[in-house]
Amino acid sequence: LADPGGPGLGVLLWGMTMRTSARNALRGTVSRVTTGAVNAEVRLAVAEGVEVVATVTRESVAELGLVPGAGAIALIKSSFVILAPGDQPIRTSARNCLPGVVIAREDGAVNSEVTLELRLGKTLTATLTRESAAALNLEVGARALALVKASHVILAVD
Repeated sequence: LADPGGPGLGVLLWGMTMRTSARNALRGTVSRVTTGAVNAEVRLAVAEGVEVVATVTRESVAELGLVPGAGAIALIKSSFVILAPGDQPIRTSARNCLPGVVIAREDGAVNSEVTLELRLGKTLTATLTRESAAALNLEVGARALALVKASHVILAVD
């Protein structure tokens, strides 16, 4: 706080009190940044062998200090997660194809909330129609893939 070039009390308090409506918040470490003319691709290692790819503006990369080794949080709305049965990677335009095991499924009248364990306590939750969850046999213990477009990943820093 005494550092005149530091972030200031307001920024520090905001970071401690920030809450979000995004169902998924995966904390990790930036492993690579590939910069383009307008956007950059940021890879965030969230667990051993699990990376989340985000596409953000070059300005955001600079403002957030997204360099290899920096900490960040990937925010993903559950409605942005598409599920597919099985655990073999499939060809798709989604940059994130994350294998996991269904550890929870809660059915509502119309929608289901399905949670996958990606690796050692890292989870990702998807919201899909109850009909789709049933048709894909997304029961507890089933293997599934979570597909997320890189442009649907929001990055935050503390």
